[in-house]
Amino acid sequence: MSRGIFYGYRIVAASIVIQMMYLGSVFTYGVLFPEFESEFGWSRATISGAASLSFFVLGLFGIVMGKATDRFGPRIVLTISGIIYAAGYMLLHRVTTTLELYLFYGILCGLGIAALEFATLSTIARWFIRYRGMMSGIVKAGAGAGQVLFPLIAAVLVTAYGWRHACLLIGIVVLIGLVAMAQIMRRDPATLGLQPLGSEKPVEGAAEHTAAGLNLKAALARQQFWILCLAKFSDMFCSFTIVVHIVPYGIDQGLAPSVAVAVLSTIGGCSIIGRILLGSTYDWLGAKHSLLICFALLLVSFILLQTLTDPQLLFLFALIYGIAHGGFFAIVSPSVADYFGTKSHGAIFGVVFFAGTLGGTIGPLLSGMIFDLTGNYKIAVLLLSGFAIFGLLLASRLRPSPIANQ
Repeated sequence: MSRGIFYGYRIVAASIVIQMMYLGSVFTYGVLFPEFESEFGWSRATISGAASLSFFVLGLFGIVMGKATDRFGPRIVLTISGIIYAAGYMLLHRVTTTLELYLFYGILCGLGIAALEFATLSTIARWFIRYRGMMSGIVKAGAGAGQVLFPLIAAVLVTAYGWRHACLLIGIVVLIGLVAMAQIMRRDPATLGLQPLGSEKPVEGAAEHTAAGLNLKAALARQQFWILCLAKFSDMFCSFTIVVHIVPYGIDQGLAPSVAVAVLSTIGGCSIIGRILLGSTYDWLGAKHSLLICFALLLVSFILLQTLTDPQLLFLFALIYGIAHGGFFAIVSPSVADYFGTKSHGAIFGVVFFAGTLGGTIGPLLSGMIFDLTGNYKIAVLLLSGFAIFGLLLASRLRPSPIANQ
């Protein structure tokens, strides 16, 4: 098994497709948003509430999925979760009530996507010591590609066949792709008699090397753990608010619906730059400086959002914001690995990500409520700016990684 192409690169390729399928279909919810508003007359708080529920379920069960990945490996976990997620998306074509929307998208899709980050990025962290940040960034670039392609494809399908058939078709494609790619995944190099790329230990020590680091209980006692949790809360509060609301926001500013969807896709495209760039530079910048860069870009993008006078400038916002958005998702897994090792990476990563999904739960719902009360997003954007500043302060308190390269 040691000859030929390193199997870890196959893990990277499969993870790219998995991320593309999952995150691309999540971004598609922004395309469905105005369809629900138009057909059912639901408020924006109601529609965004389903997305918030999905993020909450993701975070809550992500801890379980992280532990399951540590114990059973990513192949089993991703196969089961992929089936659940695709089923939720396909069932969306039957939605007639908010209860069904919350059940199919909020709960089933939330359960299905709960394994995404942990089963892919925790596995990457175990297979790579050298280029860990770069490989994480490349995998997350797959998510960015999905965020570019899926909303555009969904918009075409909605126009041609209606949103119900679009959901059904997307669900079928996602089911086939996720289950097929899950079969390539392996928990760690030791399962194939290999060692992580960059390990200086002999092959027979691969299992011990993979298990290096702290357990969840020990990580909970570290200040850096809670800083990472609060930083993740802040960035995902902002990230998921933008993902859910940027299309209706663009339409409110005077953009045609197809152009507003293009803004969303531009965010996805620019996030690829952030994922690869910040993921690659993470290997020498480290967690602190990588987070500082991401939060600084986030703040600049929100300042622009508050001052733009031409709705076409939303594409400039998408450029700056998209780089930050992609960077956040590329650096979180290697940050956890550097600070706490890979022994319980899935479980620790799961808790950090759960803190983030609390932000992702509250942000879209609160922003929808603010819009319903005020008729605009001005206060919501100010709130996002505040979280960007808070994130900068948190990142400044991070110390160098104590067990980097383990």
